[in-house]
Amino acid sequence: MKSQEVIIRQMGIEDIPGIIEIEKACFPTPWTHHAFRAEMRNKLAVYQVVETEGKIAAYGGMWLIMEEAHITNVAVHPSFRGRGLGRKVMEALVVEAKKKFSQRMTLEVRKSNTIALELYKSMNFVISGIRPGYYHDNGEDAIIMWKDLATSDFLS
Repeated sequence: MKSQEVIIRQMGIEDIPGIIEIEKACFPTPWTHHAFRAEMRNKLAVYQVVETEGKIAAYGGMWLIMEEAHITNVAVHPSFRGRGLGRKVMEALVVEAKKKFSQRMTLEVRKSNTIALELYKSMNFVISGIRPGYYHDNGEDAIIMWKDLATSDFLS
């Protein structure tokens, strides 16, 4: 792999240590190794990783439940931010959701995470509500966002 090449692929068990490193760098309450192993066994879960410079730089996951894709996690390691990798992982998840005939995609995002909010808005997610006190570490509200996959442009 060339140093600047970006590879997007399905996450495997062998990726969990790299994902845990990203979790610890990005979240005050990171998911555990055990939680990700459980996700790998979950038939409803789909996880994608983004590799560049020989490392896992970002990842994202979702649950596919009936006609809905629910984003569970999206994170970019701080060392790799500002390179469009968050968008790449979200685009990969949209593609996978459409392959599985999902009609809608939903997610929650911290009210203070303005960078993620702007990314999701740029991908035609719309704010549909607030979950007060959703985040247990500090009681922060979550913004609920939806995207209609059936009628929107393929990736936008």
